Amino acid sequence: MTDVVLGVDVGTSSTKGVVVDTAGRVLGEAVRGHAVDRPRPGHVEMDAQVWWDEFVSLAAELLDRDDITVRAVGVSGMGPCTLLVDGADEPVRPAVLYGVDTRAGEQITRLNRELGPDTVFRRCGSALSSQAVGPKLAWIREREPDAWARARRLYMPASWLAHRLTGAYVLDLHSASQCTPLFDIHEQRWIPEWAEHIAPGVELPPLRWPGDEAGRVRTPVAGIPAGTPVIVGTIDAWSEAVSVGGHGVGDLMLMYGTTMFLVNTVDRLVTSPSMWSTVGALPGTRCLAGGMATSGAVTDWLGQLFGGVGPGVLFGEAAASPPGANGLVMLPYFAGERTPVMDPDARGVIAGLTLGHTRGDLMRAALEATAYGVRHNVGTMLAAGADIRRIVAVGGGTRGGLWPQIVSDVTGLEQIVARTTIGASYGAAFLAAGLTGRPDITAWNPPESVVRPDPATADVYARRFTQYRDLYDSTTVVTHALAHDQRTGRRTA
Repeated sequence: MTDVVLGVDVGTSSTKGVVVDTAGRVLGEAVRGHAVDRPRPGHVEMDAQVWWDEFVSLAAELLDRDDITVRAVGVSGMGPCTLLVDGADEPVRPAVLYGVDTRAGEQITRLNRELGPDTVFRRCGSALSSQAVGPKLAWIREREPDAWARARRLYMPASWLAHRLTGAYVLDLHSASQCTPLFDIHEQRWIPEWAEHIAPGVELPPLRWPGDEAGRVRTPVAGIPAGTPVIVGTIDAWSEAVSVGGHGVGDLMLMYGTTMFLVNTVDRLVTSPSMWSTVGALPGTRCLAGGMATSGAVTDWLGQLFGGVGPGVLFGEAAASPPGANGLVMLPYFAGERTPVMDPDARGVIAGLTLGHTRGDLMRAALEATAYGVRHNVGTMLAAGADIRRIVAVGGGTRGGLWPQIVSDVTGLEQIVARTTIGASYGAAFLAAGLTGRPDITAWNPPESVVRPDPATADVYARRFTQYRDLYDSTTVVTHALAHDQRTGRRTA
């Protein structure tokens, strides 16, 4: 019999599961695709029952064999999400997702007025934005009083899975640090007076580190025996960083997925009004982080527009388009933008289109747009005092090599790609393995290759990056007006 750990991650477009032995070898992988709900412009939600159903389905598939013994379960998920449940731990409404949901603009303005933006930033380490949980709680309280009257507890995908398995009500410190303005980044605890002001009647969970044990499985579930320990878990990007050993001081993790995430681990508190200062995934660590609202989501959208063309075809055509996409520049703000723009009303723009452009040019422009966003984020991080000594890439977007090569060319930075780039589910499995031993991530998942920038592309990408920055500034008046019309449903000027 082989001892294994199960890791499951709930992402924006799919839930992924992996079974790993104690040496880090992947014995099985499985995926369940899903879609988020967008009931109104700026609203992005998901039914939490999907998270549990997909977990059970994945576990049943991956553990349906007689030669393994499950020793621990790891969980992670997109976030920060806002899932409110009643006294029986049943959701009172669908979960409100992370920064891609931009509904709470009015609440951000009001809370800044009531609490003071400088005070929030100083105490929480991050400014109020679409990423913050607090304004979304305020939105539900104000706009959906019937749901709010039943709300008793707050969960996120990882903590919800841990609860369903063990009955525990806990949240990891990292996820809590993205619950601005409810969490004190310095004292690493909830702020009771602000919690009572924003979310009266909601019990906030006890806080632990992501790799701590949340509890033990109460009854057998899909091949997981009763008594199996389950970790607290954390937000997917931080689990991704763990999965490739990108959580040491000086490491910057780039997560290539539906959205793009950047996590720099630092040895002291570093803050920026246009980035997020958070607690790290491992005890004693801190991070400066950023995230783009769309990256892989834009390439998926293009595939749908082109009649369901597969990503392999589009990436191949993008590779045939030259650096600079034959004179195209795209703003990838199709769901607003998080860092460092911090503009929920930003919108996607494609500039330079002619009748001669191909879908390969458009695909390349989308990949380059993400790279320009990474360059913008990295520059902002460095200006704030970030400590970037090594860059580690992870996620499905690293496969094939084109996307990370474009990012290295645009930024001028090298990226390390580890042997296993599965991502957050693998990181969750690694954290779970810590409940039964002392695994070493460098032994589990050593570096395999390095992506180096092509100096021949430096000049064209320097020009395009300047154009990218100028394009946002020059189109903001129009895109903000259009965003307002989209929210209000106006069809005419």
